[in-house]
Order: sequence, then structure tokens, then C-alpha cells
Amino acid sequence: MNIKILGTGCPNCQKLEQNTKQALKELNIDARVEKITDIQEIMSHGIMSTPAIVADGEIISYGLVPSVDEIKKLLTK
Repeated sequence: MNIKILGTGCPNCQKLEQNTKQALKELNIDARVEKITDIQEIMSHGIMSTPAIVADGEIISYGLVPSVDEIKKLLTK
């Protein structure tokens, strides 16, 4: 699985990265997590509100910081 965390590096973006990594660990999912801070690349995904999670090319969350449990649900849909 390829995960992208889209955000400019603000505290919410950092929290989202932490929560996502914890969710992946708890689900025992082997994934590559990439942090994208370039605003042009973020906008290329159609994201206008950060932070966001893109999993295998699909936007699964944006504009908020889901909890670890919420991310686990999003990743297993």
C-alpha cells in the first residue's frame, strides 16, 4: 500500500502522519508512507483543505485529523 500524507508541515499534518503510522502498525499493514509538503503537488490531487490522506491514489480523508481508530476504518473499507 502507498500512503501519502498531504500537508504543509503544520502541527495537524504532523499529528495526521503519526496517527496514520500508528493505524498502519495496529492493522499490521506494510505500507510506504510519503509526506508531501509541496503545495503544487498537494493541489494536483484536487485537495483544497489539508491535511489529507491519499491511499493508493484515492483520497480517503481531507481537512481534518482523524483518530487512529477512524483511520483504521478508512484504510479497511
